[in-house]
Amino acid sequence: MTTIHDAKILDITKVHDTRGNLSVVEGNAIPFEMKRVYYLYDIPSGGRRGGHSHINCQELLVALSGSFDVILNDGSEQKTVTLNKPNQGLLIPNGIWRELENFSSGSVCLVLASEVFIEEDYIRNFEEFRLSKNRIS
Repeated sequence: MTTIHDAKILDITKVHDTRGNLSVVEGNAIPFEMKRVYYLYDIPSGGRRGGHSHINCQELLVALSGSFDVILNDGSEQKTVTLNKPNQGLLIPNGIWRELENFSSGSVCLVLASEVFIEEDYIRNFEEFRLSKNRIS
């Protein structure tokens, strides 16, 4: 069973140049094959995203611009991770509830996902999530 301790910050390769930095995700930089890429932006002040868990999907979240907080919950413990560097990503394994909040103005959250969108992979009710974690343990 996954816990919040399985979520971790991954360093993304950063190539520094006098013209600016370049970061790249390729090869085995992340522990899954990317099947979907999407990004969140223009989040209104006080807005929140996430509010779900995945049954199978793993994700890597990257703050391409600005910053935001990711609140992780495994049904027993909770922790908050602030993302604010475009050369670091938060790896979130399946089975972890996530909420995103405190978006700075102009922030952009890139998400690399291990699965294509399948609604049945989402648990969107926190109480159902907690019950599913209790059945597994």
